[in-house]
Amino acid sequence: MGQSVMNAKARHWYVYLLECRGERLYTGITTDVERRLHEHRAGQKGARFTRAHPPVRMVAAVRVASRPAALRLEAAIRKLRHAQKLRWALAVGIGSACTALTT
Repeated sequence: MGQSVMNAKARHWYVYLLECRGERLYTGITTDVERRLHEHRAGQKGARFTRAHPPVRMVAAVRVASRPAALRLEAAIRKLRHAQKLRWALAVGIGSACTALTT
């Protein structure tokens, strides 16, 4: 098995929720929560929504087993109403991978 295949399998995936300007919420997935938040704040790499509504803070992040699991959870969260997303965020909190990202 090639090294890149092994690295891809060993990678952790995260589903995160950002509070953005105007009290809007953005849900996404990544392998590196800190890097992705910095990309959102800098207006880099996709996410047209966060370029128009810059992130204020990280509300929640949770590690999941795989990319497919992350995509499923992301899709489920996106279907929730604003208040339901906030309740989910309160329940899961911010994982240890991104505790420094609340400001």
